[in-house]
Amino acid sequence: MRVIVCGAGQVGSTIARHLAREGNDVTVIDLDPAQARRADESYDVRGMVGHASHPATLREAGAQDADLLVAVTRSDEVNMVACQVAHSLFRVKRRIARLRHHGYLEPIWQDLYALDQMPIDVIISPEREVARGIARRLHTPGAFDMVPLAEGRVQLLGLKVEDGAPVAGRSVGALRQEAARSGFVVVALLREDRATVPAETERLRVGDDLYVIAQPALMHRIMTAFGHRDVPARRLLIVGGGNVGLHLARRLAQESLVSLKLIEHDPQRAEAIARELGPDVVVLQGDALERDLLEEAHVGTVDTLVAVTNDDETNIFVSVLAKRAGCGRAVTLVNKASYEPVLDAMGIDVVVSPSAITISSILRHVRRGAITQVHRLRGDFGEVLEAEALAGSPLVAAPLGQVGLPRGMLVGAVLRGKDAIIPDATTQVRPGDHVIAVVAHDALRAAETVLSIPGQELPQRPPQNPIEADEA
Repeated sequence: MRVIVCGAGQVGSTIARHLAREGNDVTVIDLDPAQARRADESYDVRGMVGHASHPATLREAGAQDADLLVAVTRSDEVNMVACQVAHSLFRVKRRIARLRHHGYLEPIWQDLYALDQMPIDVIISPEREVARGIARRLHTPGAFDMVPLAEGRVQLLGLKVEDGAPVAGRSVGALRQEAARSGFVVVALLREDRATVPAETERLRVGDDLYVIAQPALMHRIMTAFGHRDVPARRLLIVGGGNVGLHLARRLAQESLVSLKLIEHDPQRAEAIARELGPDVVVLQGDALERDLLEEAHVGTVDTLVAVTNDDETNIFVSVLAKRAGCGRAVTLVNKASYEPVLDAMGIDVVVSPSAITISSILRHVRRGAITQVHRLRGDFGEVLEAEALAGSPLVAAPLGQVGLPRGMLVGAVLRGKDAIIPDATTQVRPGDHVIAVVAHDALRAAETVLSIPGQELPQRPPQNPIEADEA
């Protein structure tokens, strides 16, 4: 597949790296010569300097032969025009754009993105995606990650093994044998900055971070097994009234059981937020790093602080101050991946990466047709995929134990009708089933082969309204 990525920032360069690693022909365009050069030198991609929306630039990048354009520059308008030019002049088959300004995302303007208007197949809105991700984590206290899969029939949970947890010392294989009763199966292990699909002989240790596929109905039992007895937060403090903070506050304000406060530094922005959210939300204006303001917000008594300003350092330090003051839990937005390894030692409970969430959203639409959902795992070693089992594919030819799944691929759930099955080696996947699988990056190509029909291209998913797709 030939791909053009417009924008060589963190999201664009990571997307380019992922796609190039899988054998795709990738060209990255950026106006900044240093960014373009870095992409060209660091990854197996072609980096070039230019305006991503200019026809001559796209022609030089090979748009006439491209299968996909991913526009993730810092400008919404450049991203939109790049998609328009790619379609109108070069007939690029599929176009994805990152749009941030809420004015472009209102459902009343959805006709703008029709094929004969502004032809964008998929719109990614990072702020909305991040706000949704944080809201999900707030409703699953104790989990550092939570993603609903298969329309909510199963969930991907990131959980730490706490001191005294019943699963500590148990082998992965023994837990998999009990999966039908316990309601979860371990699919990935993060230990000492190394992530793996664990062998069945691997024993869990206190402090391990795990990804599990879980049945929502058994959530309380699963959380107890990992030593978590947290309850959903009722007193919340949001630091940062930007797009992420405002989207999150809107969502939480609808929950009558939540006591919500928000701190915003800019006076005019704070006043506008207070008017929009109404009297049920306390909006404080000032610097969240000032002790007096944190005391006014009663930060020591809140259940959860959510730090989502535009500055990583502010988010980190206000989270540390809040935890030291007695705040129960800190959820912290961090853009720089280099900070992540040290945040756990600083007492931060949940780290939210906008770029990781955006990349997962884009990859969901880049993967071949049978794959309907993608979530990047922390540690960047692999992905969790939701895929439809196709008649004629190797996946349905034999029980899972005999299919010959590639090393680095593990099927964690099989969805059949309304049933969610935690499979074992004897489980036979049927055509039309959906499977949830964790796949290491070096096994992605082999996994797509298992999911596809030999000698045939996978079917393309029908077009969706881009705004509605983003809100799903």
